Amino acid sequence: MSTSSDTKPDLRTVDNAPSPVRGTRLTLHAATLGRPDASVLEGVDLDITPGEILTVVGRSGCGKSTLLRTLAGLLPPLAGKISQDGQSLAGPTAERALVFQEDALLPWRTLRANVELPLAIRGLSRPNRRTQAEAWLARVGLAEQARQLPHRVSGGQRQRAQLARALAGAPHAVLMDEPFGALDAQTRAGMQDLLVEVLHGTGATVVFVTHDVDEALFLGDRVALLGAGRLISVREVPRPRERAAHDNPARIALRREVLTSLGS
Repeated sequence: MSTSSDTKPDLRTVDNAPSPVRGTRLTLHAATLGRPDASVLEGVDLDITPGEILTVVGRSGCGKSTLLRTLAGLLPPLAGKISQDGQSLAGPTAERALVFQEDALLPWRTLRANVELPLAIRGLSRPNRRTQAEAWLARVGLAEQARQLPHRVSGGQRQRAQLARALAGAPHAVLMDEPFGALDAQTRAGMQDLLVEVLHGTGATVVFVTHDVDEALFLGDRVALLGAGRLISVREVPRPRERAAHDNPARIALRREVLTSLGS
């Protein structure tokens, strides 16, 4: 594995970068989520607004990943209604991209070829998808690694490539399941900053699952608290979104509330 550092990339405007997409509204009404033999969450009412970053926190096994997979269309609700822009959500679609903790890159394809994959599925010509893939890799600081295979780059760089692949398909929603959980603290902080900067201007709606309260409060416009088989509450996160804002009294109060709600 490469030992190259995961320094923060230059995110100035890149030529040929795709134009912003419209975020989507995802709504759950009186929804029961889980599998037929075991419900995990019941009576969930949640409205995720277009273009927001909603972070979701809770203890292990509380239903965070179940919620995400239901929004992706991989798990149908057991009861209630789930919709996208007012239309019933039925099955997975390219409009909702999933990003996992494991990077899930195809090991035999270069980083560029991995990022090209959703563009090829959309039917873009080879020159067009190559141009767009290279533009996205540049946006996440991987221009020089475009021709490398995944095993030749670091874990943080693979996660950057996964983010580029997810966004290259111009999804209306990006659903992220603890994508930075396996990274060391310094790389994780860099990826959080990168996520905010790269998402800025894309218009995509983001649902970001994490067990880390501080990560949830840094990234989220709102934070949803799960526990005891239900959605406990959804709270607005005080701004500005800055590392130095951790001593903001409103942020401190919200952090205390979240930790108390989660029984920490």
